[in-house]
Amino acid sequence: MHMQDDFPLLLSTLYDNAVWQYGRQEIVSVEADRSIHRTTYAETDVRVRKLATAMATKLGVAEGEPIGTFAWNNHRHHELYWATVNTGRVCHTLNIRLFPAQLTYIVNHAGDKAIFIDPDLAPAIAPLVDSFETVEHFIIMGPTAEGCGIEGAISYEDLIADVEPQAEWPLLDERSPMMYCYTSGTTGNPKGVAYTQRSTYMHTISNLATNPISAADNVLPVVPMFHAAAWGYPFMAVTVGAKLTYPGPDLSGPGLVGLFVNERVTFSAGVPTVWLGIQHHLEANPDIDLSHIRALFCGGSAVPRAMIDWFEKNAGARVIQGWGMTETNPVASAATLKPWMEDWSWDAQLDVLETAGRPIPGLQVKIVDELGDSLPHDGEAFGELLIRGPWIAAEYFKDERSPESFVDGWLRTGDVCKITADGYIRITDRAKDVIKSGGEWISSLEVENEIMAHPDVAEATVVGLAHPKWQERPVAFIVPKPDRGLTPEAVKQFLEPRIASWWMPDEIIFIEAIPKTGTGKFDKKVVRAEYKGLLMK
Repeated sequence: MHMQDDFPLLLSTLYDNAVWQYGRQEIVSVEADRSIHRTTYAETDVRVRKLATAMATKLGVAEGEPIGTFAWNNHRHHELYWATVNTGRVCHTLNIRLFPAQLTYIVNHAGDKAIFIDPDLAPAIAPLVDSFETVEHFIIMGPTAEGCGIEGAISYEDLIADVEPQAEWPLLDERSPMMYCYTSGTTGNPKGVAYTQRSTYMHTISNLATNPISAADNVLPVVPMFHAAAWGYPFMAVTVGAKLTYPGPDLSGPGLVGLFVNERVTFSAGVPTVWLGIQHHLEANPDIDLSHIRALFCGGSAVPRAMIDWFEKNAGARVIQGWGMTETNPVASAATLKPWMEDWSWDAQLDVLETAGRPIPGLQVKIVDELGDSLPHDGEAFGELLIRGPWIAAEYFKDERSPESFVDGWLRTGDVCKITADGYIRITDRAKDVIKSGGEWISSLEVENEIMAHPDVAEATVVGLAHPKWQERPVAFIVPKPDRGLTPEAVKQFLEPRIASWWMPDEIIFIEAIPKTGTGKFDKKVVRAEYKGLLMK
């Protein structure tokens, strides 16, 4: 052996290099009271090291033990990410949008020893305190814990005020866990995935090679830090020394656009519903200049073609669609153009950009039929997407449901898709959302995409509902833009040249809002349950 192949892949080595080289780089954070907090990599490093000491000496959290975080994207959450990962403790991000019973389940399942809570979120945790079996400490992420409603809680600033910064980071096992992320629990209890030092290191480096950001960028992760590690951007941005802007609790269109403008953000990441909200704000305020934004990374659910088109033409920002899951640590593909596509017409480029993209280097994908046999990557055959690679989960954390999703070293994603000959993944539906009508398949995502292209539609989702003759038929639920006079007939006329006639929704229903999951995706199961008998009359 002639190389140091046994040297572990540790995130602390990326962190130390960034603090050394980019100590003056800025971290901006919106606080719970909407004030702006400014600091630097170097100043943050002192606090990270003090927090590491405090977790050991004051909280008694040992290497390998988890702490929960119940917080927005802000500078203290950033410090918690790094104080845990650098010391071998486990950061367990708690989704603030989970139901109380689900929160109790995942805290007890993970065995969290302490929970760090943003001040404005304390009322959601206070009623659950007695249901947590392993939690010994509650820390309010602010200058005081007074009035939080949690007996015995201490403030974050008091916790780190009188301790010495930890000097050296330990040399850890690269296969040790550094973060627990749980699925949003669409059916049954949420399932946990244990991200390791090695998996997150590989995810960081490979994604930076595929979709580069640099020290010249200002990265604003809208995707929550409580959801799949904010898609890894706190780790990626620090690795290259980029400026970080954390939006805190204000994720409204006006709030985010204000941050984009005032901080000169160049790169951001979030789910489609976020960018639709921003699009609507920009449409109402066409004088706002976002020309400094070069790219918006978008994932979590299918990105409407019309939205990609709008941002390119009206804001000069490239929307990059990505795909991944909690189980893929999380980004697994990205829709970027190949060099020879740059001269194509914009419509031809959109055909590529609206896909889920190509697998990130290091990962392998395939599609299989109902028997598990591999299907060709010809852009025509479609089947369930399977994936494997060095940052893909091999099992769920302490969960007997693992065999349902992990087969022969592959993760079954539950996504139905096609893969083109040149490597682009086109997801046609979630396996549970594809509509089977009279023995033929209808892609709810494709119908949604076409509806979203209508200029008077704000949001739309399509679900299959039980039908007495055809087994299932599609029904569209639409949030119209205000004061546009949109009618169901107008929607159908718009769709007629765009989809097969038998794909046309049987009903088009206007609603005030589409239910969303804890991660901001359209919650189709809620819609299906509410309207399940609509077509059976």
